[in-house]
Amino acid sequence: MYILITPAKNEAEHITEVLQSIVNQSLKPLLWVIVDDGSIDGTTNIIKHHVDRYPWIKCVTLNAKDRDITFHYSFVCKKGFDVAIEYCREKKIEYEYIGLLDADTVVVNNYFQKLINQFVDNRKLGIVSGGIFDFEKGNLKINRTMENLPAGTGRVWRKECFFETGGYPVEPSPDSISNAKAIINGWEIKRSNNITAIHKRRTGSADGLVRGYKINGEMAYYLDKHPILVVSNALFYCFEWPYYLGLAFLYGYLGSFLNKREKIKDDEIRNYFHARRLTEYFEKFLYFKKRIL
Repeated sequence: MYILITPAKNEAEHITEVLQSIVNQSLKPLLWVIVDDGSIDGTTNIIKHHVDRYPWIKCVTLNAKDRDITFHYSFVCKKGFDVAIEYCREKKIEYEYIGLLDADTVVVNNYFQKLINQFVDNRKLGIVSGGIFDFEKGNLKINRTMENLPAGTGRVWRKECFFETGGYPVEPSPDSISNAKAIINGWEIKRSNNITAIHKRRTGSADGLVRGYKINGEMAYYLDKHPILVVSNALFYCFEWPYYLGLAFLYGYLGSFLNKREKIKDDEIRNYFHARRLTEYFEKFLYFKKRIL
């Protein structure tokens, strides 16, 4: 029913638990392609052990490169999608959904079954993810985002939506671009916070939280997000611990602005984030204001 892709780089600390969470799924993937991005910490051997045990798990190994959550991350994911899709074509494997799970994200045993049930219930649904929970001071806490759109990890596309929107983009912030493309093409997207995915490290913290949020600010500039949305996002981040992350986000955006860095060339995406997304926020504000009054 679904195929799954996972990019992995030096995830020996977490990947055994991630692998087991997929092996234990009530609805297992027809094919799971793990792209080992030149790991040097034992990740490769852990993956190989599971590949030898489960014929539906495949591994693609890339040459070692520095960790990069912008262009290179999306390249690694795209490699996985291409391999999985071609393999299914050759083996005549029929699938309806395509999933992406990072190698530091553990999901509950019925995670993918519950997500796919949502597609069955709503034919207009193009992308869905569960709620992402982070460990904070030893406790699980829901990762709340201002926009509450499908997360980058633990997401599933309806096959038609995936191909209609151009597949997985090799761009910074590919999940945001994919979400936008789906909306532009008339699909509904959703994050279901009652379906649990546990991020073993806080979102954006692989190279340090400050650097991660600074890069998020740079990505906001790259996508040409309206300054009102940028400031709103920065303020939103400042209301949760650690409170300085909003400043890191704003620093990344302003640095890109002052240096006149390149923006995404896709005019449709730029228009969406600069104008249409702002209109959507305003409409939501009026809706909730009307309900309260």
